[in-house]
Amino acid sequence: MARRTEMSNNMNPDTRSSLELETIPNARDLGGLVGLNGRRVSPGKLFRSANPALASAADLDRLHALDIDIVVDFRSPDEKSPAEAAFGERFHWVSVPVLEGSMAMDVLMPRLRASTPAQMHAFMLDVYRDFPVRYSEAFGAFLRHAEAGRTLFYHCTAGKDRTGFASLLLLSALGVPQDEIVANYLESNHWNRRFNDDVLARVAPIGVQAEVMMPLLEVRPEYLEASMDAIGQAYGSVAQFLADGLRIDVEQLRAHYLEA
Repeated sequence: MARRTEMSNNMNPDTRSSLELETIPNARDLGGLVGLNGRRVSPGKLFRSANPALASAADLDRLHALDIDIVVDFRSPDEKSPAEAAFGERFHWVSVPVLEGSMAMDVLMPRLRASTPAQMHAFMLDVYRDFPVRYSEAFGAFLRHAEAGRTLFYHCTAGKDRTGFASLLLLSALGVPQDEIVANYLESNHWNRRFNDDVLARVAPIGVQAEVMMPLLEVRPEYLEASMDAIGQAYGSVAQFLADGLRIDVEQLRAHYLEA
């Protein structure tokens, strides 16, 4: 994937995909991406984002207008706050936790204070290797919601790692070329710029250096490659992982989400 990811780094973010919400970063519609046999992903059916639960009133109205059937949340319980309960009352919000416990701030802070940038980079590579190995059941549950043809809105905290891997699986099933999948993944660095600046400003006073934090905040091509390598070693290809590991009917997904 080295040549392909280098190409993807040079691609500009697709501003047409942005939902332009006030307080929810990295919110995008996957519609318009080209899938199998030149058929485009239908707009208004598949949305990805950072945590939407603390959305502004205007953002909540905007989300309601999308006619979302289900919101899939990849965060673990200790990443959530009581203030988010109102969101669950307005949307069908389903928890599908991935990385339970390891992404909570009380767990991450000691690691960040004690680590070098290289160590945090290695930590993220391990996280991505674990996605298809330790968390296949959770990602399979996500894709089974898609098999039902629902209008999906799925997210984690920053909408980039767990959400990025989920997007890899979903877009691969729809036949989107690998170059375009990686380009979509790397767009998080653009859409999360303000979010990342805010995080850096909050952690600096408590002793976390920016260069140590950045491997956790950014998406990098080699992260997604680590997931792909783990899939390749266990299943040979993403297609085989979807079929044999997750038992997903990709033809059903394509019928739901690709334009005729």
